[in-house]
This record gives sequence, C-alpha cells and structure tokens, in this order.
Amino acid sequence: MKSDRQKSVPEARGAYATFRTISTRWMDNDIYGHVNNVVYYSWFDTAVNAWLIERGVLDVHDGQTIGLVIETQCNYFASLSFPQTIEAGIRVARLGNSSVRYEVGLYAQGEEWAAAQGHFVHVYVDRKTRRPVALPATLRAALETLT
Repeated sequence: MKSDRQKSVPEARGAYATFRTISTRWMDNDIYGHVNNVVYYSWFDTAVNAWLIERGVLDVHDGQTIGLVIETQCNYFASLSFPQTIEAGIRVARLGNSSVRYEVGLYAQGEEWAAAQGHFVHVYVDRKTRRPVALPATLRAALETLT
C-alpha cells in the first residue's frame, strides 16, 4: 500500500515566531545516550504553556478555560542529549473557534536546523464541564501573534 504522506524534513529557525530556552537534565538521557522520545513531548508542553502563562492568557490554577491535548505528533532528525541547551521554536498553524494547532521545532542551542519538530492540538474547554468553549478574546489575540 502506497502512502500519500510526504517525508518530513527539518525546518530552519526562521519558520518559528518565537523561541524558549529549555535546559536538558541528566535524567533526560536514556540508555542509548540521547534524550528519550517522551521528553520531547514534555518540551512541547513546557514551551507552549510557559509562553501562554507569561502572557497572562492561561491560569492553570483558577482559569475558567483550559486546553486539553487531543492530538500530538513528532518527527526526529538528530539526537539531543544532556548537557545541551534546547531552543524550542513555537508557532500557531491553525486557530479555530475552540482549538489551536501549535507547532514546535526543537533546536540544539545555536543550530540552524531542527533536531525534532512536531505539533499538538489543544481544544479549549470549560474547566468544570470539560465542554469546548470559544477561545477567550485575550487568548485569541495572543495566539494571533504566533501565526
């Protein structure tokens, strides 16, 4: 069976709207001497949610609206390992009524090409009912700066 999926290629830094520095930790390395794949997803979450919190559009403790991940994916191009510093590029690829597709590129500090890149989709919901809600105006305005 032939796949219609194109092979993913690493992107240059200029493809992303903003960057966040993330320090690797000793425990991030696996038995093979590089960062374990599950850590990359943690970095995606860290980069995006820290950005949202810093801009005052996500209150993880008391906010009425929260983002739930409904889809995630990552492609790996080069190994990363402790003690490297990682620079996570962030952009918004799709801004819907209640959902956002974030795309993240992970770069070894100072490198031009992504070591890994992927995406995740948040559906924003009411904290209590867990039902989708329209993106709050302040959140939408902040996210538009990443498109």
